[in-house]
Amino acid sequence: MSPSAAPILITGASQRVGLHCAERLLDDGQPVIISYRTERDGVHRLRERGACVIAADFSDEAGILAFIERLKAATPHLRAIVHNASDWLTEAPGHEAEAFQRMFSVHMLAPYLINLHAEALLRHGGPADIVHISDDVARKGSEKRIAYCASKAGLDNLTLSFAARYAPAIKVNGIAPALVMFNDNDDAAYREKTLAKSALGIEPGAEVVYQGLRYLLDNPYVTGTTLTLNGGRHLK
Repeated sequence: MSPSAAPILITGASQRVGLHCAERLLDDGQPVIISYRTERDGVHRLRERGACVIAADFSDEAGILAFIERLKAATPHLRAIVHNASDWLTEAPGHEAEAFQRMFSVHMLAPYLINLHAEALLRHGGPADIVHISDDVARKGSEKRIAYCASKAGLDNLTLSFAARYAPAIKVNGIAPALVMFNDNDDAAYREKTLAKSALGIEPGAEVVYQGLRYLLDNPYVTGTTLTLNGGRHLK
């Protein structure tokens, strides 16, 4: 991917996959803007490397619209938007609606509003992309994470609708990873059980998501597609 003078926005890039993708883009000489909810070491690292970092709260419409105004003040153009911000909330008894509304806001309302209000930033005459980071679990659902899966499935549908709406000027695609990296506190039993769910049985790391992102950014003939990165889970 040739670097563009217009920055790439990655939401929720303070840690893990989002942080890795932001750093890899910076390695390639690509200007980057990130949003973050919590000030972490990753935010400091990106700031030190010259990324534009914008604090954001996507839990409600007001926070999303405030972020969009800060984004527009930061740049006149965008090469791409990567919607990586995510929430993983437990639907605790008595708090189901709260969890659902928050995940709907982060996974669907924020991408929806940002795509609409930042459209002009992407229409600069050059290559332009929107990439939604979904989740492979939305393919089959989860009895334990109903609200999470529903909101990620909704994000997959936004990919189709925005791809149709913005073609041919802006390509819109998705990436649906299964587990690509464990948390430090995941025990051996959990790791073994999780790795057994896929045909390839490996923990590939965040780089596979960056490779998928590069493919979607570089390929001029792909839109309305969600790229699955699940190690063959659908084969098991």
